[in-house]
Amino acid sequence: MKIIKLLLGTVLFSWFFISCGPSAEIAYIHDAKRDSAFALKGQFSGGIQANDLLGIYVESETPESTIQFNQETNKIIISQGHVMNPGSSGVTGYLVNHDGDIIFPFLGKLHVVGLTHNELASLIESKLISEGHITDPIVTVKLMNFKVCVLGDVVRPGQLVVSGERLTIFEALSMVGDLTIYGQRHNVTIIREENGLRTIGEIDLSSQTVFDSPYYYLHQNDVIYVEPNMRKKRNADRDPMIMTYISSGISILSVLTSAFYYYILSQRYLK
Repeated sequence: MKIIKLLLGTVLFSWFFISCGPSAEIAYIHDAKRDSAFALKGQFSGGIQANDLLGIYVESETPESTIQFNQETNKIIISQGHVMNPGSSGVTGYLVNHDGDIIFPFLGKLHVVGLTHNELASLIESKLISEGHITDPIVTVKLMNFKVCVLGDVVRPGQLVVSGERLTIFEALSMVGDLTIYGQRHNVTIIREENGLRTIGEIDLSSQTVFDSPYYYLHQNDVIYVEPNMRKKRNADRDPMIMTYISSGISILSVLTSAFYYYILSQRYLK
């Protein structure tokens, strides 16, 4: 019976060693008090950048006065990253060139880099009024090619193209299938390029401080990199089939233990 107990103990210990891992490593915002509320911080827009594709729509109480500003022929048409001819199918918008300018009907060249969308809308409205084009314009500006890239230990790494301009780190990760169990939650890297500067930041998904981070709201062209945890790094130095070998060994050991146990029982009751 001592042999049986020893074999069973070995099986249970081996299975526990393989299947268990520290739950704190894979938990999100585990230190946040539930049913709590706090003010939102951070901005979800870093301002207009070069290569942004802007949707600009002009409204007025006299719709006929806005036609010349909303014609599709005045816009650049983009499809899968290529400039197309007016009238072709695709996403329409005003492409911000490398100098930070767009060409708007009748107003000509406008320098827009660094402006928020509301600031650009106000600029166009004031110019339309001051130049006598429309007396009561209402301008709406939207980003039409908002995209981020997610790399590393996530289920489906890749580029995300999002309608609108508000995207949180959690929303982006949910769109790629979440982190794997090996993804490092404590130090997710965010690479951001804005106004000619490249910054490399870090965000901790396991803490409520994530909501105060300037990287909680993602900006245009952000790159998110999820680093593998130490467990996966250690496994990378081992035989990739080692877990298969261990699992197979445990299965065989379990079968042998069961067979041996039933053999002992049969011998005991046959006497």
